[in-house]
Amino acid sequence: MSTLLHILSQKFQTAILSAFPEWDPNTPLPLEISQSTQAQFGHYQCNSAMKLAKVLGAKPRDIATRIIEHVDVNLEGIRLIEKMEIAGPGFINITLDPAYLSQKLHRILLDSHLDIELPQHKQKIIVEFSSPNTAKELHVGHLRSTIIGDSLARLFEFLGHDVLRLNHIGDWGTAFGMLIAYMKQKTPHVLDGTEKTDLQHLVQWYKKSKERFDSDADFKKTSQLEVVALQGGDPAALKAWEIICDISRKAYQEIYDLLDVKIIERGESYYNPMLADTVADLEAKGLVTLSDGAKCIFLEGFQNREGASLPLMVQKSDGGYNYDTTDMAAIRQRTLEEKADRIIYVTDAGQSLHFQMIFQAAEKAHYLDASKVRVDHVPFGLVLGSDGKKFRTRSGETERLIDLLLAAVKHADQLLIERSPEMPKEEREKLAKTLGIAAVKYADLACNRTGDYTFSYERMLRFEGNTAAFLMYAYVRVAGIKRKINPALKIEELKDPIVLEHPSEISLAVHLAQFEEALEQVASDLLPNRLTEYLYGLAEKFNAFFRDCRVEGSPQQNSRLQICEIVAKTMKQGLSILGVQTVERM
Repeated sequence: MSTLLHILSQKFQTAILSAFPEWDPNTPLPLEISQSTQAQFGHYQCNSAMKLAKVLGAKPRDIATRIIEHVDVNLEGIRLIEKMEIAGPGFINITLDPAYLSQKLHRILLDSHLDIELPQHKQKIIVEFSSPNTAKELHVGHLRSTIIGDSLARLFEFLGHDVLRLNHIGDWGTAFGMLIAYMKQKTPHVLDGTEKTDLQHLVQWYKKSKERFDSDADFKKTSQLEVVALQGGDPAALKAWEIICDISRKAYQEIYDLLDVKIIERGESYYNPMLADTVADLEAKGLVTLSDGAKCIFLEGFQNREGASLPLMVQKSDGGYNYDTTDMAAIRQRTLEEKADRIIYVTDAGQSLHFQMIFQAAEKAHYLDASKVRVDHVPFGLVLGSDGKKFRTRSGETERLIDLLLAAVKHADQLLIERSPEMPKEEREKLAKTLGIAAVKYADLACNRTGDYTFSYERMLRFEGNTAAFLMYAYVRVAGIKRKINPALKIEELKDPIVLEHPSEISLAVHLAQFEEALEQVASDLLPNRLTEYLYGLAEKFNAFFRDCRVEGSPQQNSRLQICEIVAKTMKQGLSILGVQTVERM
């Protein structure tokens, strides 16, 4: 990426090496360039002089002076840096030239990809997210994985990479033996396909089958035989399994459609044929140790509370496989067959230890070369209720995700009735659906994913503060300006130059030019709240521009119209990466 930060870093690195030819080329250069946090200190700041002073034995301000003398302020025939000033002990404050910013905005306006270069070499990036269990409903606990994973997938797709979105469904194992055994006795016509049912019934039958499995020895034995039949490929067992999976899949798809989430199902059953070979390969490489009859991998640095070594169990003592086995087979397949350059697992923070062990074991088995493939576990905290505890229904049950989403749409509809009672019902209901889903998504993504957050319909639907409604309204305001001046005007065809004179114009222009930096940061640390912070800042700076710089009828009308259009394009693309739709009217 050729972000402003990258360009300035290159220029200051060249300047430092020119200013201090005595610098040892084998010693890493302490280059530190960052965006300024306060407008009075310019747009960027170079903080390298203080660190260089310790090595070179000179005063930081003297070093800063020599650096400035060697900085090339031009870029491709145009002035990039308007001025540089030394502040404090040796900080270099950098102010960009309005002429460069004008040219940058013009490129953003005319480029469908907002002047963001596509990579010369696409990466194959696998994002695993959502991952519910078959015969169980998606609940509020799946909300964060689904929303965060979809946002990261959208980001890497926009940046031009080849993204494989995987739904690692829990669709194999003992649970199916219990459920099939119970349904054969109680609802045989569902399993032969002559009677229809839904996921809610499956969930109830699963609960009852679990109760019988725990209390009835004969039923437990029958269930275990059903597992054997399923794993052995018995046609009747496979048909029953497929019917259960289809019922679950239909219910999940309703939610994914509501959330506008695209995802490919590749559950535990997909990797089942690979498990025996994976275990055999791990044994052949000398990584497996027998422990109480189970096949385990013991890794350095992993211990339980008592200080004993913590095993990664790849085969149970009864010969069965588990979650560890499946994830080892999956990472093996994704690196060796899919040829992934990066793999991202989006699950709750409680699985952090599990993935640390999986990644280390995969390296030992040579399935994963950390120098070539980046793997990330993207953990997230809990969704809390107003009582500060896990978000649940009033009856104490875990909140179904479909109920939560439909309630958000209902709350949005009520809000719109209060704000715009004259709005036609059909238009209002369509807007309420968009706003309600957007509010839930944005409120989640605006929080640092590593912490818990408190769920509140009232707060997430506010039209002020860092909310979806506030950002959507800023986008609508731009659309309103264009409609008021000339609805048929094609702003990209305006020939007027973009002129940046007022401080609010320049501040907004700098922020627009930094969109790529915000995306680069999210791609690196996988924190979507970096993007929500950027977009909230964009809305705030646009509002200041709108307040200070009249558009309609001003001598600068066409220039400022172009700025408005760039704000709309950037806002729409940023929200799209977050999975939030925009509207033209509110």
